[in-house]
Amino acid sequence: MILFIAQVLILLLSAYRATGQGLPRPKLRVRVVLLDSRQAPLVGASVQLTSRTDSTERVNALTDTLGVATVLLHTDQPYALRATAMGMKPLNKGIRPTATQTTFRFSMETDVQSLNTVTVTAKKPLLRQQDDMTIVDPTPIADISTNAYDLMEKTPGLFLDQDGNVYISSATPATIYINGREQKLSAADLATLLKSLPPNSIERMEIMRTPSAKYDASGSGGAVNIVLKRGVKLGRTGSISGNMNQGRFGNQGLGISLNNSEGNRSSYLNINYNRRNSYEQLTTNRQLTGNRSISQTAYTRLPGDGLFVGYGLGYELTKKWSLNLDGRANYGYSNSFSENETQIRQRDGGALLTSNQNRLGNTGTAKSLTQEVSATYKIDSLGSQWTVDGSYNYTSNQTAQGFTTQFLQPAQATLIGDGSINTNRHFVTLQTDLRYRLRGQITLETGLKTAIQQFDSRTSYTTETDGIRLPDRFRTNAFDYNEAIHAGYLQGSKQLGSVLLKVGVRAENTNMNGHQRIPRDTTFQLHRTDLFPYIYLSRRVAKIAGFELRSYLVYRRSITRPTYDFLNPFARFIDQYLYETGNPALQPQFTQNLEANVSVDEMPILAVGRNYTQNLFTSVLYQDPVNSSVAYRTYANLGQNRETYFRLLAGIPPGGRFFFVVAAQYSHTDYEGFYEGKPLNFSRGSWRLFTYQQLKLDGRSTLTVNAFCLLNGQQQFYELGTFGNVNLSLNRQFMNRKLTATLVVSDPFYTNRTAFTLNQGNILADGTRQSDTRRVGLTVRYNFGLKRREERQNPFNIDALDRGSR
Repeated sequence: MILFIAQVLILLLSAYRATGQGLPRPKLRVRVVLLDSRQAPLVGASVQLTSRTDSTERVNALTDTLGVATVLLHTDQPYALRATAMGMKPLNKGIRPTATQTTFRFSMETDVQSLNTVTVTAKKPLLRQQDDMTIVDPTPIADISTNAYDLMEKTPGLFLDQDGNVYISSATPATIYINGREQKLSAADLATLLKSLPPNSIERMEIMRTPSAKYDASGSGGAVNIVLKRGVKLGRTGSISGNMNQGRFGNQGLGISLNNSEGNRSSYLNINYNRRNSYEQLTTNRQLTGNRSISQTAYTRLPGDGLFVGYGLGYELTKKWSLNLDGRANYGYSNSFSENETQIRQRDGGALLTSNQNRLGNTGTAKSLTQEVSATYKIDSLGSQWTVDGSYNYTSNQTAQGFTTQFLQPAQATLIGDGSINTNRHFVTLQTDLRYRLRGQITLETGLKTAIQQFDSRTSYTTETDGIRLPDRFRTNAFDYNEAIHAGYLQGSKQLGSVLLKVGVRAENTNMNGHQRIPRDTTFQLHRTDLFPYIYLSRRVAKIAGFELRSYLVYRRSITRPTYDFLNPFARFIDQYLYETGNPALQPQFTQNLEANVSVDEMPILAVGRNYTQNLFTSVLYQDPVNSSVAYRTYANLGQNRETYFRLLAGIPPGGRFFFVVAAQYSHTDYEGFYEGKPLNFSRGSWRLFTYQQLKLDGRSTLTVNAFCLLNGQQQFYELGTFGNVNLSLNRQFMNRKLTATLVVSDPFYTNRTAFTLNQGNILADGTRQSDTRRVGLTVRYNFGLKRREERQNPFNIDALDRGSR
């Protein structure tokens, strides 16, 4: 593989040399890229190019949503470039296009004073394809969402299950990043974090079904990178928002966001408080040995409070150097309560053999603290830069649990128990990335990264029967886990005519060490180094009616490592007939993905792909070897999986009165493996349907509909029934568009209820799962701006007047 990469890089360099040997052309297609100080594209900027040898030759253009203006210019001729954009100081530069340099990148400086009289609104598409990722603009969805978790549920192409896992195009959950950093949290902890994150703090979401070698090789299900706003260069601005929604129980939230920019400095502050309350009802039926069956009905109340604080400071130290400090803190309190009724009956005749009631209460706190520091050095105006980044994250969860089991038939003494669960996690990442753009449209990227994680879990339980308290050795546990992953990557890209080639390789060294101290001393270790190749091809196919049609082909190899909750052998009590435990012997799984897709004007419309996963670890259910009435859930490496999928998306670009996106994906899964020493094979196909539709009723009112439907879904070994969700929202602006009120109706038809069937080995079970999804809510957001006295508009500012007249 290394030899293959070297050969491709030699091919790139050879092609680079060859670009200067051809005959000069009368005119070249030249790209002018305009970015702001945060390297975000400037949309709708005006570009004027005047020939220095013939002043009558002038070319005008506007930048698109990527900040790119494309023009035709004479080869090897000097031009004077002038660029103007709303809120930016005019840019004047000189350029000379050649056969080896057809792209020119420039950063424009913010002009705060001109913003006092000029307002600009740029329409960005909800979805657009940029190289090997789909970029989602969350602005239209943020107004109808109460938190980041809710926003992701409404994003076309993403599917969230009731455990908090996020799926893109695979049966394996996607890896979640925030600001380019993998969170490495369990699904439950990650869902708690996202529910505390305000939706208007998100600048964009990057959906990567096949991330490049620059990103961690973990996550065969793709990756979702949530990029938070790092201070908006619009002077002093802010917003205050409040929301409430009511289902069977009510949720409330209040948040404030402040942004400030002064010259070369910017800062932001986000504070958000929310109170949540919902329920979940789970009904299961499972066959037992001896012609018996067990049925359980569990009802859980899930009240909780959360506080989120995020801040950031940005400094442009020089024209080359910039520094960013970002921090986040979360505090959550929960006080859940569940009741579970259990009956065991004879299958023939239905005679009642056992009946009891179990009550379980959890009171807990969850805290997390994150600090990020990054520095960027701009090497040149072509986009070359060097970045150094470091982050530290600390999370802590303390839970006090109490439970009682009342045995009704046959009658026995009531069992009482209580315990505590305490977990702590420290996570440190250090990385450096270098991106260097050469002439001839060649880009080289390389970097190093180290991620170190330390996790510990302590549980202590006691039980009481007839007034006698004894330690519960089955549920008392002490577990330590340490992980260190060191990585390096190298990748290069080259524009070869109408084809863009990107190829790279990533090497990752994995070190995992787990140590259970109580109830018995056990240790496991894993040390390995793996290579992960990546190949990306993009080609312009045609231009039809002004729309550019491009095709893409991507290959990637990835790894999925078991998280600490998968490895921890601690037995997590659910009820007296079911518990969960980790598997310290679990090994990583590897996936190869190949996808071909087509986009029209950066909107992905068609994709076909295959995922091939080896050493697949799967959630499995076993019967307890001692008591056949008891089952336990764990994870195991059982076999291999082939998943073939087809995705289709259609829509109307935004900007008009009506805008919609409709997407459908068909996935077919073939599984081959062994379960309880016997071959286990199955094949199943399923459909996922998504839609997002927006209708402008007038200049200030918008009606939005978004929905999803899953037909014959598959989740691990669970076969899911058909279910879905519909969300309706009416958005209205008041007070010179500063106040926005949104009425939201979620799941009005109550279709977001899941029926499931499990048939594996000697386990045959079925059931239903539902929660408090039918809701009506109201969100109000007020946007404001603060002006300093010294920033009054200069009436003789010709540039500002000229921009305002356009």
